[in-house]
Amino acid sequence: MRVRGRARGGPALAVAALLLATAVLTGCDDGPAPPQSSKGSSKGSSAGASGASSRAPDPSRPLDWKRCDAPEGGTAPGPAWRCATLDVPLDHARPDGKTIGIALIRKAATRKSERLGSMLFNFGGPGGSGVGILPRAAASYKELNTRYDLVGFDPRGVAASAGVRCRGDKEQETAYREIDMTPDTPAEEAAFVEDGRDFGAGCERLSAAVLPHVGTVNAARDMDAIRRALGDEKLSYFGISYGTELGGTYAHLFPETVGRVVLDAVVDPTADSVGHARNQATGFQRALENYLKDRGQDPAAGTRRIARLLERIDQDPLPTSSGRELNESLAVTGIVAPLYSKSGWPTLTAALDEAEDEGTGDGLLRLADSYNGRDEKGHYDTQSHSQRAISCADAKARPTAAEARSLLPEFRELSPVFGPFLAWDTAGWCAGWPVEGEHDTPEASAPGAAPILVIGTTGDPATPYEGAQRMADELGEGVGVMLTNKGEGHGSYGESACVTSLVDAYFLDGKVPADGRTCS
Repeated sequence: MRVRGRARGGPALAVAALLLATAVLTGCDDGPAPPQSSKGSSKGSSAGASGASSRAPDPSRPLDWKRCDAPEGGTAPGPAWRCATLDVPLDHARPDGKTIGIALIRKAATRKSERLGSMLFNFGGPGGSGVGILPRAAASYKELNTRYDLVGFDPRGVAASAGVRCRGDKEQETAYREIDMTPDTPAEEAAFVEDGRDFGAGCERLSAAVLPHVGTVNAARDMDAIRRALGDEKLSYFGISYGTELGGTYAHLFPETVGRVVLDAVVDPTADSVGHARNQATGFQRALENYLKDRGQDPAAGTRRIARLLERIDQDPLPTSSGRELNESLAVTGIVAPLYSKSGWPTLTAALDEAEDEGTGDGLLRLADSYNGRDEKGHYDTQSHSQRAISCADAKARPTAAEARSLLPEFRELSPVFGPFLAWDTAGWCAGWPVEGEHDTPEASAPGAAPILVIGTTGDPATPYEGAQRMADELGEGVGVMLTNKGEGHGSYGESACVTSLVDAYFLDGKVPADGRTCS
């Protein structure tokens, strides 16, 4: 289980709740998230079954905006939305070579006479479908939509943009059921590592053409191609969670075309794969302790109680009404999910009370299924496939099982609940990956770029607050403008009235907040 710096829906929860299944966390039945195999705007795409086409991109050809198709398993967005596909080079080093199609969706500015241009969004992941998410989140960006066209896209390797696939539903179900993500024996450890290798082999078998080309640098180059195709001199961009890493990479590559850019729920650009795991162990433990304090419990005692519950589940999985069992790995995932937002805390309370008092795991299993992209029929979306492919294309590090084992004492100290999973995850995530990673840490320095607003929330579990300050520092003096939000959850726009008003003023009027300002 990779804990995602992933945003999932509308900005009221920094997009954290929508793809986490709104019905589970908030009681509002918006239906399941669209599967990541969403067709989006794939009609007319140059990407075939292999994910690539031999047709060279034609930058002079205008985008052909049409009514949007319904995603697989979902419904088409309303009449205000239009979809198109932009052909880009599969390998940007060979601009006249094979291409892939990047799926786009757009909602025009409502005040055309005051239009400022386009605003491009990335909601996180990596692996989130902007084509699928933006229409469901757009109401929260209503003010920005007055003067900007709202534009979402599926990054390369995601959903309708030659989406990566690695295994089928039966294989996915078997892995979640049988693989122990915190192996205790040599046999469990061998199965854990072998499952990681098998996943990578499946990606190579099913998505070989695109797999070497799905990294963040290539996605950032696609963003500049989108900017040019939209006719914008500068890029206006709203990046959330992983979208902040993508935005920082864009600023590094194209500082001269940075327009008004906001990065919310920021990925630490100075952390390697082990550093990210360490950050998330710290962040999720901090969120768990804040949750326990909110319940009137002693955080240390509450943490020990939950850790003991997980130990019992590891030995004796909990039954559920579906006939499936809740094992330790799924239970931890179920605890992680509602910590993305304070609005999920009551759901976490109900699920933990059920597990502890009744000895059944229905609540935690529902949360885990939502997080893992599993619907009621047992179909899994492929966001986790894209996420893994992009992450492993980016990161050079391939920690071994022995190296993961050596991290356990430190990570257990950081978080008895989440630490062991995150330590082992460093070895399993890219085990035997068929493509070499590109860097140790991403580049984000952007000398000469316009001011970029960087927002960190003090209680953010997935992208802890400290990473935002490091991003502001990496962007450079006069570029990174730090805004602190004192609060809980994965992101701040739409959740904090103070942050929302400052972001709106920045995007709509060009008013840059003072560096170091705090919203509380």
